[in-house]
Amino acid sequence: MRKAIKIGKIAVLAFLIVCAALPLLTAEAALKRGSTGDEVAAVQKRLKQWGYYSGSVDGIFGYATERAVKWFQEKNGLTVDGVVGEKTAAAMGLNLKSTVSASTKPASGDVYLLAQCIYSESRGEPYKGQVAVGAVVLNRVKSSSFPNSISGVVYQKGAFSAVDDGQINLTPNDSALKAAKDAMNGWDPTGGCLYYYNPAKTSNRWIRSRPIVVRIGDHVFCK
Repeated sequence: MRKAIKIGKIAVLAFLIVCAALPLLTAEAALKRGSTGDEVAAVQKRLKQWGYYSGSVDGIFGYATERAVKWFQEKNGLTVDGVVGEKTAAAMGLNLKSTVSASTKPASGDVYLLAQCIYSESRGEPYKGQVAVGAVVLNRVKSSSFPNSISGVVYQKGAFSAVDDGQINLTPNDSALKAAKDAMNGWDPTGGCLYYYNPAKTSNRWIRSRPIVVRIGDHVFCK
């Protein structure tokens, strides 16, 4: 009996030790004030590119970087804590190398972010129209007039209403993920367009002045 009790105590103690270690493992997977290294530099570079950060890209997570992260989180409907965890990193199009648990996302960072944009901007549109939205993002990446990365294009200030209202953080469905992959594999139903809009929802004179190339579903695609 005493032996059984002793074994039971050891098992409980081992369980408590594991539970106590979990927060530490989770913390290691996040970037916060005091963190240093290439991943911090990557965060600073993205934030600086999008206008949230004006300091040096030095790989040191200090007060200025924390403030920029909070601003980015506030603008994108994320928890404002100044910590770059899994969700904030994903919103930036970054993957933290030190993430302990395996990601539940079924695609790589760029594919997933593109799928988020497609889903939030064009869910309910025909499949070809969803691919077309993804193609517009990729055409912008190739254009010298826009940021040269998917995350840079998606999070460029004022570029997409889904970013402004937080819908960019919705989980994309299988159709959006497939559309993102098709777009990244070269399918461009727009023929190189850089813009699109819904005529029923847009009154902006500038966008309406762009040369129309094709209409797919409710969206008009133009150059």
